[in-house]
Amino acid sequence: MNNLLSKLFIFFLSIGVISSCSISKKAGKISATAPTEKALLWKIEKGDMSPSYLYGTIHIIPSEDFFYPKGTLQAIESTEKMVFEIDMSVMSDMSAQMALMSKAVMKDGKTLRDFTTQEEYDLIKAHFDKMGLPLALFERMKPAFLSVFASEEMSPNAMQSGEMKSYEMEFMEIANTQKMELGGLETVEYQLSVFDSIPYLDQAKMLVESIKSKNSGDDDFKKMIDIYKEQDLKGMGEMFSDETLGDMDLLLNNRNKNWIPVIQEYMAKEPVFFAVGAGHLVGDEGVISLLRKQGYIMTPIIEE
Repeated sequence: MNNLLSKLFIFFLSIGVISSCSISKKAGKISATAPTEKALLWKIEKGDMSPSYLYGTIHIIPSEDFFYPKGTLQAIESTEKMVFEIDMSVMSDMSAQMALMSKAVMKDGKTLRDFTTQEEYDLIKAHFDKMGLPLALFERMKPAFLSVFASEEMSPNAMQSGEMKSYEMEFMEIANTQKMELGGLETVEYQLSVFDSIPYLDQAKMLVESIKSKNSGDDDFKKMIDIYKEQDLKGMGEMFSDETLGDMDLLLNNRNKNWIPVIQEYMAKEPVFFAVGAGHLVGDEGVISLLRKQGYIMTPIIEE
């Protein structure tokens, strides 16, 4: 896989990172069904069906911070199918990746200069120059994609060197070894449409704020990793304010609701290991709460 296509692959993994970083206090509100326990792995039970499991991932994490919570490997072994936000096997299809690359470009000949001030553009250019990437090559790319290119943590080089890991990639390797079928809760095309629904100007603001945060040393990604290692879903919901960029309904809540019937259909056929961004588990409108409202017993697998 060449470097550009590798970046596209990382983009789809990082959608969950971006949406998790958009969690607001509103998303983390507490109700009788919202999770409060510190757990990333949850058992799903209802009636006589075989248990399935739900795991909250962080899509990209430094290798030194990577860990499997208690019971994770056993949960995978006890299930017959592994389901991600998207079917990860699709992303290994080179022809599919090539077709999707065209969707990374802004419409109507728009460029990054159309959505930034000169000061903001210079900030972005300086950041890309520091990384050894000529911004001129990427000016027509959608800012959401640029946010991935601008992140050293999410670079393919970091993953290939072993500096960073992806839970999805690690899980997919286990699934392939165990000859498990793979599935997805939504299509790649739908995930792209989610970000296409965010105006280019807002995407550009997300890019600028991300770079400013890095430059100031206020690294939200590092904070999120620390909370993730504590398996603190409630803490994730409290990390960001209501002013955080990103439409909550668009990025998380609507998708969570769309997933519930798909999850139910999968579980009706066989025990499944579901792996989705941890941000989707948080709060009253998270997947855990929504499944509880449908009568499922959600049991956290808690570290002793």
